[in-house]
Amino acid sequence: MTRFLSLLSLSLVSITAHSQSQPSIIRLNQLGYYPNAVKQIAVLTDSAETFKITTPDRKRVIFTGKLKDVRKDSLSGKSVRLADFSSVAQPGKYVFVLDKETYTEPFAIKTNVYRPLATGSLKGFYYQRASTPLPAEFAGEWARAAGHPDTQVQVHPSAASDGRPKGTIISSPGGWYDAGDYNKYIVNSGITVGTLLSLLEDFPTIAKALKTNIPESDNALPDLLDETLWNLRWMLTMQDPSDGGVYHKLTNAKFDGMVMPDKATATRYVVQKSVTATLDFTAVMAQASRVLKPYERQLPGLADSCLQAAQRAWQWAGANPKALYDQDALNRRYKPDIVTGAYGDKDASDEQIWAATELYITTKDDTYYKAIKLFPDEKTPLPSWAQVRTLAYYALVRNAASLTPIGKRDLPQVKRYIMELADRFSTGIDQQAYGTAMGQRASDFIWGSSAEAANQGIALLVAYKYTSGPNKKQYLRSALSNLDYLLGRNAVGYSFVTGFGTQTPLHPHHRPSVADGVEAPVPGLLSGGTNAQATQQDKCAGYTSTAPDEVYLDADCSYASNEIAINWNAPLVYLTTALEALQADQTTNSRTTKTTKSRSRRR
Repeated sequence: MTRFLSLLSLSLVSITAHSQSQPSIIRLNQLGYYPNAVKQIAVLTDSAETFKITTPDRKRVIFTGKLKDVRKDSLSGKSVRLADFSSVAQPGKYVFVLDKETYTEPFAIKTNVYRPLATGSLKGFYYQRASTPLPAEFAGEWARAAGHPDTQVQVHPSAASDGRPKGTIISSPGGWYDAGDYNKYIVNSGITVGTLLSLLEDFPTIAKALKTNIPESDNALPDLLDETLWNLRWMLTMQDPSDGGVYHKLTNAKFDGMVMPDKATATRYVVQKSVTATLDFTAVMAQASRVLKPYERQLPGLADSCLQAAQRAWQWAGANPKALYDQDALNRRYKPDIVTGAYGDKDASDEQIWAATELYITTKDDTYYKAIKLFPDEKTPLPSWAQVRTLAYYALVRNAASLTPIGKRDLPQVKRYIMELADRFSTGIDQQAYGTAMGQRASDFIWGSSAEAANQGIALLVAYKYTSGPNKKQYLRSALSNLDYLLGRNAVGYSFVTGFGTQTPLHPHHRPSVADGVEAPVPGLLSGGTNAQATQQDKCAGYTSTAPDEVYLDADCSYASNEIAINWNAPLVYLTTALEALQADQTTNSRTTKTTKSRSRRR
C-alpha cells in the first residue's frame, strides 16, 4: 500500500509540475500554510488596497483584509505589499483574490502541509544514486538503467601512492551523483551527509518516520538512514587503506554530455588526497559512528568501522596539513587534465574544527578538543561546503548533556555565537519587502542561493531548539518565512523545488531530467535559484533582469541559477522536516493547554 501511494504521489507531482497559471504579480507559498502559523502573500503593486480569501470556486468569501503599506524591494526598486491572513486557521483549500482577474491557484491550510515535501526532497536523493538501476516500482516514470558501476576506477597520477601507483584499478561503487553532473565529490558529500545525520540527531521521531518508497523501505532502518548509508558506504571506499588519506573526488576527466547515466562511459578516476576532503570525511564518520550505534544489530560493526576510519583520517590530515586541492596546479603537473568541479579551498582550519569536535563528542577524548581553537574570531559563518566551522557549534549544543567539563565550559559562548547568527537573519524581517529572512542583503543571492535560504533556516531552528534568548519565537517564524521564500514568496515567483508547487522549474540543469525523455523533471530537487552573477557565469541566453534577487532562468543551460545539488537538497530536507516536527509539537501543546483550561473552567 505504501508503494502504491508513493507512486500515486509521483503522478500527482508530475501534473502539478506543468501548471504554470500563477499570476505574475502574486508571490505565495504555493503548497500552503499551517493553521496556527503566520500566513502572508506578497503582491507586486502600489495601487491595490484590499484582498480576499475565498473558497476554491471563489464564490464564498472567507476573509477580507487590507494590504499592508508599500515596501520597496531594496534590490529591484519594485513596490511590494504584503497580505496577512494569519487569522484564517480552519483547515481547507483556499484562493487568494486580488480582483476578478487576479487570483491564485488553490493552496492548502492544514497540519502536516509540508510532509509530502519533506518526503519528496529526501526521495530526491534516491534519484541521484549511482551504480544501480532505478526500477519503476520505486522511481515511477523516472525509472532508468544503472550507470557508473565504478568498479574499475583508475588511480589518477595525482593520487598515486606506494601501495597504489598511478593506473591502479580500485572499486568505489555507490554514492550520489553530486549535482547535475555524474561525478562524486567527498567535500560536498561531507556537509550533505552531516546535515542529514544532524536531522536524525535533532528530530529523531519524525526523521525516522519519513517513508520514501526506496528498495530498503521494508528493512528495520529509517529510510533517511538507509538513503544516507548509500553515500556513506561509498565515502568509506574513498579512503586509501594504506595511509588513511581520502581522495578528493571520483570523476571523469571532463563533464559528460547531456546523456543518461548508462550512456556516460568515460574513464573514471580518483584524484589527489586532500586535507579538506579528509577532514570532512573525519567529521562525517565520527558523527555517523554515534548515530549508527543504536543500529548495531542491523549494521554489525559499521559504527566501529566509521570511528576507526575517522581516527585514521584525522592522523593523515595532521601529517599533511598543506595538502590543499588546487586543480589548476594539479593539471600543470599531471595528465589527463581534470576539469570537473574543483571544490577547492585554500583554508582547512574550519574543516579541522568540525572534524575535531565530532571526534571529541563521539569519543569523549579531550585531546581532540584541545587540538583546535574553537573560536578563531568573532564570526559565525553560515555553513556551506567551503565553510563548516559552525557545524561544530551545532554539534556541541545538540550533544551538550554528554560533553566533558572542557566542552561544557565553552557552551555559553557557543550558544551566544549561534544566537548572534540567528539574530543576523531574523532582525529586519518585518521591513524586508517579501517578509522573509532570506533576501535582506544582496549577498544572499549567490550560486546556490536556495541553499543559502535553507541553511539560514537551519541556523534559526538550531537557535530556537537549543538556546533561550529573547528572540526565540522570532527564530521559528523567520525559519518558516524562508520556506515560504523557497516555495514561491520571492521576487521571481517560483517554487524552486521541482514538482512541488504551481510554478516550478521545468528545465533544471540536471542530466537525467534533460535526457530521460520524460516531460516533467525528476521531482523533489532544489534548484540553485536566483544568482546575481549568473549571467556572467553561465552566459545562458534569456535572463530578463539584473536585479540581484531576480537573476534566475528556468533553462537547462543555466547551471549558475538552475542546477541542482545534493548539498542544496540536504538543508531543504532538514528545514522542511524540522518545521513539521516543531509544528506537531506546537499543535500538541496547544491542544493540551486548551484541554487544561477547559477542565479548569469545569471545576
